Amino acid sequence: MKKTFFLFVASLFLTVSLANADGKDKEVKFKTSAICEMCKARMERNLGLSKGVKASNLDLSDKVVTVKYNPDKTTEAAIKATINNTGYDADLSPANQKAHDKLPSCCRKTAAAH
Repeated sequence: MKKTFFLFVASLFLTVSLANADGKDKEVKFKTSAICEMCKARMERNLGLSKGVKASNLDLSDKVVTVKYNPDKTTEAAIKATINNTGYDADLSPANQKAHDKLPSCCRKTAAAH
């Protein structure tokens, strides 16, 4: 009985692992107007809450956010819109002005790097 249960759990784990490793995920990078660790946390949190986004990482040294996503569930345009609606530029797409104005003053485009 224990052996059967163990085999069932192992096969279930293997099936789930293979389903997630089908190679369908894509990666996209956007240059942003983010400045600091607060910006990084805010952007990564909002991207993480977006449907289809698997992972995101903002590199503050070059201000580029890398997003891994499932193309069956979201698009590059939707990811860019999430960044814009968080208050930051994404490549040449400007930030939503109302969202930008709600950012702490240290996170706005006119603030110095800190």
